[in-house]
Amino acid sequence: MGSVEYSEEDDCLCGKVLGMTRDSITYEGKTIDELKADFEAGIDSYLEGCEEMGIIPRKGYNGIFNVRIPTDIHCRVAILAEETGMSINAIVRESIERRLETLS
Repeated sequence: MGSVEYSEEDDCLCGKVLGMTRDSITYEGKTIDELKADFEAGIDSYLEGCEEMGIIPRKGYNGIFNVRIPTDIHCRVAILAEETGMSINAIVRESIERRLETLS
């Protein structure tokens, strides 16, 4: 997944792969087709470089993130988890999924 922006200075579309915190893959093009082709070439180049260096390509998101919440909410979620037989992680995941569904 990547971004798309217009660069007035370069008079072209440009973007970068999202979620890449340590590596950067950028792309550009004058048309949507050129932008897509450069995006795909950037991904291919990144994967080839990783293979040549013998490293595992980084994934944009690994499914793990920390959330800081007030202690009273943490306590309430822990109690709810215990009462429902769910894990705190399952409750948070379900809550996020429901919220994201309302955006669709």
